[in-house]
Amino acid sequence: MKAPSRVDRIAAAVAKHCRETVEPMGFKAFLVAVDREACCLYKEALNKFLPEEMTRVVISAAHNDSELLRKYHLDELAEKELRRQFVRKDTQPKILIVTEKLLTGFDAPILYCMYLDKPMRDHVLLQAIARVNRPYEDDEGQKKPCGFVMDFVGVFERLEKALAFDSDVVASVIQNLDVLRDLFAKMMAEEGAAYLPLARGWDDKSKERALVALELKEDKEKFYRFFKQIQMLYDILSPDAFLRPYIEDFQALTMLYALVRNSEPHPYVDRELTAKTKSILRERTALYSVDLPNKIQELGAEELSALKESDANDTTKVLNLRKALAEVMQREGAARPFVVSIGERAEALAVAYEDRQLTTQQVLLAFEKLADEYVEAEDERKQLNVDENTYAIYTTLKAKMDGVSSAEAQKLNALYHQYPDYQWDPEQGRKLRTELYKALRPLVGPAKMVDTANALLRLQRV
Repeated sequence: MKAPSRVDRIAAAVAKHCRETVEPMGFKAFLVAVDREACCLYKEALNKFLPEEMTRVVISAAHNDSELLRKYHLDELAEKELRRQFVRKDTQPKILIVTEKLLTGFDAPILYCMYLDKPMRDHVLLQAIARVNRPYEDDEGQKKPCGFVMDFVGVFERLEKALAFDSDVVASVIQNLDVLRDLFAKMMAEEGAAYLPLARGWDDKSKERALVALELKEDKEKFYRFFKQIQMLYDILSPDAFLRPYIEDFQALTMLYALVRNSEPHPYVDRELTAKTKSILRERTALYSVDLPNKIQELGAEELSALKESDANDTTKVLNLRKALAEVMQREGAARPFVVSIGERAEALAVAYEDRQLTTQQVLLAFEKLADEYVEAEDERKQLNVDENTYAIYTTLKAKMDGVSSAEAQKLNALYHQYPDYQWDPEQGRKLRTELYKALRPLVGPAKMVDTANALLRLQRV
């Protein structure tokens, strides 16, 4: 097993697979060698194909070790630091070369792949497989679909002998790549074939047809489930030559997924696409866009007029308005209280629409009214001749009392200028609150004074 030619061939295969499959997914790997000497030999061989910092050896030390083994001894502190670095994303090393250490008890969810060059059986084998099957999701939404084992000693050809467990138990944790290839082909031929007509052509009318076809919540969620499963299989199999006939169709489905997700008010497309799928999307979006047709860049009078007069279908108009209103609420809600009310009403309408309580025409009319209300509020601010901060105070007071004037809002706004550091200086914060109480008491009365002051102090100053 330690013949130089064999070690070199396996090292070349490991290096290629790690570069093409494991690294693009953002994960890491173990190479499990037959003994401590083999670990060191693999390290020397891998240095020919990968940068030295990409691989490290973790073995036990003995006092009579050879010079080769002593070269890769680690003291307790060095091994502890190595373990700590390995579990982090985007750090070296990418591959740990082991034989016994770390196969049990080492918790590294980022570990995706095990290159197996050591005969194993029963619980030891199952525990090693469990190491690479640990669930993983990082802060950027990167998920590990499952673990992957590349078997160089034929353990998986004789699983019934290697694992003394019921066949159902074995099948629940281990699947051969051929099974995954068959599943991928089946899903593309059946479910994929139903969605592909929606992903052909990419002008505005083609996008509109796709959005109408996946308008209902249950239809969208069904498509999302399909795409996430097919993406997981693609990640595991890529860059297998088996995928070549499917690449164009998978690209089209990726574009469709991005379009439909971008129609949501708060899309998380980047978080939901894996690194390999993102690269496909980038290749396609050099030529095509996954934005909504007739996308509203800003929610203003001209944009609303253009959308209303456009030849876009009603579903597209609804999606554009819902998305635009949600973006406005997220961007401006803290500083402009009236936006929060508009956003909350828009979301309630969207929920009713998804639950089929409203028709497309009904929700479109309601969204248009909310958008008009937003535009009219800006016109009102200009007519009052006040700045954004004063207008925020004005609209907050309107919700608490009748007959508020812009002059009263301006007087309250002037108090903030006296205490510019109130947000991080506790003393200034107390003084501003006291002054607000004094000014608000005659306006809203003692019962509403504290609540109104709290609402004003929560406003984001611009």
